[in-house]
Amino acid sequence: MAKILDRLLLFIYSLSVGIISVLIILLLSGLAPGNILGQNEQMTTIIIYSVAAVLFLLSIRFFYISVRRDQASLPSVDQRTEYGDVQISMETIENLCLKASSRFRGIRDVKSRIQVTEAGLEITIRAIVDGESSIPQLTTELQKAIHDYVQEITGIPVSHVSVYIANLVQSPNYKSRVE
Repeated sequence: MAKILDRLLLFIYSLSVGIISVLIILLLSGLAPGNILGQNEQMTTIIIYSVAAVLFLLSIRFFYISVRRDQASLPSVDQRTEYGDVQISMETIENLCLKASSRFRGIRDVKSRIQVTEAGLEITIRAIVDGESSIPQLTTELQKAIHDYVQEITGIPVSHVSVYIANLVQSPNYKSRVE
């Protein structure tokens, strides 16, 4: 919720600064009449002070966001055991997926993405195959291996493993040379 509010505030801030910048450029270049803000000077002064105060408060907020330390650690999966809490980072689970997939011949450039749901982990694997083995058989074995390995090592239930085969490894193309 705070991120959405910060994005909305940043949008308002950027839009306000942009409009004010355009007005100042038009006034300084002489393309706009000098009395663009109106005839009532007291009302104009109140508006200018109000806009300046809001922009100053937004600037303080964005300055604070830029210099604060993020207290939330890296995303992790939390488990409660009888001895206490255990946190396993998403990076650890991704590396477990890569380790399980490295045992397969014919799979290259594996990338994994993990999502935590109520049913357990949803793992998405993106890989490139060499084209030497049956893709359906290879992906089924890969799904089972990743599912079992991650679930066994982490103790976290794995609800779904999907595999996306992005491409085939291209073998180098040698041109024959005729002399």
